[in-house]
Amino acid sequence: MKYRSRKKAFVLLADGTQFFGKSIGIEGSAFGEICFNTGMTGYQEIFTDPSYFGQLMITTNVHIGNYGVLEEESQSKHISIAGLICKDFSFSFSRPKGDDSLYNYLEKNKLVTVADVDTRALVNYIRENGAMNAVISTEVDQKERLLEELSKAPAMEGLELASKVSTKEAYTVGNPDAEIKIAALDLGIKSNILHNMVDRGMFVKVFPYDTSFETMESFSPNGYFISNGPGDPKPLKSAQEVAKKIIEKNKPLFGICLGHQVIALANGIPTFKMFNGHRGINHPVKNLLTGKGEITSQNHGFAVEMDAAQNHDDIEVTHVHLNDQTLAGLRMKTKNCFSVQYHPEAGPGPSDATYLFDVFKENITNQ
Repeated sequence: MKYRSRKKAFVLLADGTQFFGKSIGIEGSAFGEICFNTGMTGYQEIFTDPSYFGQLMITTNVHIGNYGVLEEESQSKHISIAGLICKDFSFSFSRPKGDDSLYNYLEKNKLVTVADVDTRALVNYIRENGAMNAVISTEVDQKERLLEELSKAPAMEGLELASKVSTKEAYTVGNPDAEIKIAALDLGIKSNILHNMVDRGMFVKVFPYDTSFETMESFSPNGYFISNGPGDPKPLKSAQEVAKKIIEKNKPLFGICLGHQVIALANGIPTFKMFNGHRGINHPVKNLLTGKGEITSQNHGFAVEMDAAQNHDDIEVTHVHLNDQTLAGLRMKTKNCFSVQYHPEAGPGPSDATYLFDVFKENITNQ
């Protein structure tokens, strides 16, 4: 596609601030909470991560699309982000293993994308002013109308989104003859989480987000898992009730990201909306149990209150984020339950924290 054929486009923030760029050829408007990911690679995994549902993604890496797309790297069946904002968009790609160009992939999914944006300035603005709703559009002459529509868009705080990305029907993954059976509550689960469990000899049954504990228990699992996902954890009352019942019966329980927040709420520990959130593949975390550092993949806009967790009689803080000292992991002292705020399965990102799946397996086999 020739540069001169591309239409003008812009990013319009809820406070009226504008950043201009060019459409890559997919016209229209897309609304959502604007956020940024600092990863230097892994854009396909980011776009297909259900935890990003309803968000406009700014990629801070300058080059996007240069290695195309590969079907096996998708973390779900669909693109989850609401729209894409980037600096340099590559219409061609150079990876021999690639299935297709990123442009064709985005065009098939009708994902509005604005390129040639000064993403460095935009990210700096978001860092200083906080996450907010925004719209990206090729209708650059419709600012007032778009601002009016933007004012009606729901805020992320208080928004339940797990129902938008969760499976509609239960399904299984792995070898049915495996000795370990896992019941997973799908709040927006990534495929690489399932791969990590299956690789460790687990047979996983994935249940819809609003499944009752009794239905999950009928599977006769050896352990339970509550997944990552988008939105505010507070409205997920059903998931919190499931977590409470699993904990009461002292069944092995592991939670990641949104699942971690649900477990905290089930224990009466509050969560809060972060100013910007953590999104990237180079976040430093300290394991307080071992004293070792981990470079982790993170994607969350909510977090668990550190003080409340530290003051809880049955909670031990196990991991802390070294950039801002936020809570990154916990475990219960008298129950077989632990969780982390980050993504140990990576996809994309480093594999420093994949040992947590081994911990989960040990918690099951040693119970």
